[in-house]
Amino acid sequence: MGLQEDFEKAAEDVKNLKETPADGDLLELYGLYKQATVGDINTARPGMLDFKGKAKWDSWNHKKGTDSEKAKQDYVNKVHELIGKVGLNQ
Repeated sequence: MGLQEDFEKAAEDVKNLKETPADGDLLELYGLYKQATVGDINTARPGMLDFKGKAKWDSWNHKKGTDSEKAKQDYVNKVHELIGKVGLNQ
């Protein structure tokens, strides 16, 4: 399989993890996914009372400048790491 196919499979696999990943892992996945699919962040940071939105924005912004291919590979690697920890639903 090529990287795009691996990335798409990882995006599906993450929905079938036996346990919900920790918040930090979810934010890491979010930032990598957005960087891989959209590129550098292109929105303003959410307001001060939108804590979840700010955390997601910060995670994506942290990936700024990362090449799309590298972001996809990092995403695939992170999903494989999580599958190794908690497994997939059958």
